[in-house]
Amino acid sequence: MAKKTEEERKRLDQIKEYDRIRTEFFSNISHELRTPINVILSALQVHELKLEEFPCKNSNTDVYKYIKIMKQNCFRLLRLVNNLIDITKIDSGYFDINETNNNIIKLVEDITLSVADYIEDKGLSLTFDTEVEKKIIACDPEKIERIFMNLLSNAVKFTPYGGSIMVNIEDGNENICLRVKDTGRGIPQNKLDIIFERFVQVDKSFARDHEGSGIGLSLVKALVELHGGKISVVSKVGHGTEFIIYLPCKLVNASNDKFAVLESVSEGLIQKLNIEFSDIYK
Repeated sequence: MAKKTEEERKRLDQIKEYDRIRTEFFSNISHELRTPINVILSALQVHELKLEEFPCKNSNTDVYKYIKIMKQNCFRLLRLVNNLIDITKIDSGYFDINETNNNIIKLVEDITLSVADYIEDKGLSLTFDTEVEKKIIACDPEKIERIFMNLLSNAVKFTPYGGSIMVNIEDGNENICLRVKDTGRGIPQNKLDIIFERFVQVDKSFARDHEGSGIGLSLVKALVELHGGKISVVSKVGHGTEFIIYLPCKLVNASNDKFAVLESVSEGLIQKLNIEFSDIYK
């Protein structure tokens, strides 16, 4: 009995050590990848600026087309690497959120409006609706932006031309409910249980139409839970998908509450939009 217990203990130690090595590997390789990607992207941006000094009569010439393709794929790689780094930090317990008291209504509205033109250019309608005009809760504005950028990019990715995307906010005493709904393809009922699992794509056939790593929704779930919230999904094939987030209506003590909502939405917006929507950006 003692021998069996010792063997189990050794096996558990081996599993923990393997997990530590794997996490460390993902962290190291992710950081190593991000540096050359940023260098390539910076070089492309400088090259693009240089081209503007000698403009071509036709902006659709091959030189512009290929630069656009290279930039789009740099953004795809950056998104993948950033997600890997964040997932690794979460697994290691080194991922922190900086909660401040913010007007969540204004926060979500600003994020939604920041991508409205892009979504409408894709032939989709975007609607924002709320039951209440102001609600102060403790949250990390940057992480809330990350959550909604991811959900909205997913909605655009799998909603056909002429479809609709709706963002709704419902007030509550203990929680505030945030909903992102689309009229897209929908998710099979037998796949709903795995939608938030890491490295999982619901339908491999989607990959033929759109790029994807299966990390995004796993990261969204982790970010919501770090806020003390919950996320769920309701979907039906051919009738669209709705992601439902509940965030606790709590406040944090702060000596300088600004309620100044999400300056990060406007800072570097185009870059963030390109990265988060890189799987579908054209």
